[in-house]
Amino acid sequence: MATSGLAGGRIAASAGSNLLGQHAVDRNQDHTVYVGNLDPQVTEEVVWEAFVQAGPVVNVYVPKDRVSNAHQGYAFVEYRGEDDADYAIKVLNMIKLYGKPIRVNKAAQDAKKSNEVGANLFVGNLDAELDEKLLYDTFSAFGVVVTTPKIMRDPDTGNSRGFGFVSYDSFEAADAAIEAMNGQFLCNRPISVTFAYKKDTRGERHGTPAERMLAANADKKATAHRPHTMFAAGPAQGQRQGQPVAGV
Repeated sequence: MATSGLAGGRIAASAGSNLLGQHAVDRNQDHTVYVGNLDPQVTEEVVWEAFVQAGPVVNVYVPKDRVSNAHQGYAFVEYRGEDDADYAIKVLNMIKLYGKPIRVNKAAQDAKKSNEVGANLFVGNLDAELDEKLLYDTFSAFGVVVTTPKIMRDPDTGNSRGFGFVSYDSFEAADAAIEAMNGQFLCNRPISVTFAYKKDTRGERHGTPAERMLAANADKKATAHRPHTMFAAGPAQGQRQGQPVAGV
């Protein structure tokens, strides 16, 4: 259900709440933050109440499955101004809602997905008290962490099993994290940091030369398709049509 405005202190539902494309067009993307890793218990009201603490909220949109009506684990929050959105990212990223640390970043951000890059790390020998926020704060120093770090936990008790995973948007960031953090002490325990094993493979880890080559080729293609903007604002001052450019 999308939300728009307050009615009697609550959120008033707007029409067309399942039309993600329509809402994406209506939203001011520069004023909007993406909120990920939401617990199933989180509602539009909970998101609103959490994010209005950072500034005036214009709209909250939580996409839902058309069949089950359950939300899909993420939301969009539009603020009145871009400064409010930036402040929300600063103060609300990695806070916990129903025990799960949420991921908050700009909705317009064009970050590469970790499963497209493969720069995924295994972090072992974690202290039982270490949480996802500390893991994020530690490893985000080396590059862009594209998804909320995941600490594996016992499904019954919720206690940490002593290891987790961190995914970057580039192998350069992953390499830097391994070099700096493998064997370092975190919460008084020396942690191990290596590339994670790939799913559905027999012991093959991420970070292989082939995987790096694919990522590099993807970057080249993305660069090649970017519009050429050198003269987007028109010719430089003093140049006239038909006048040669010095040095050419």
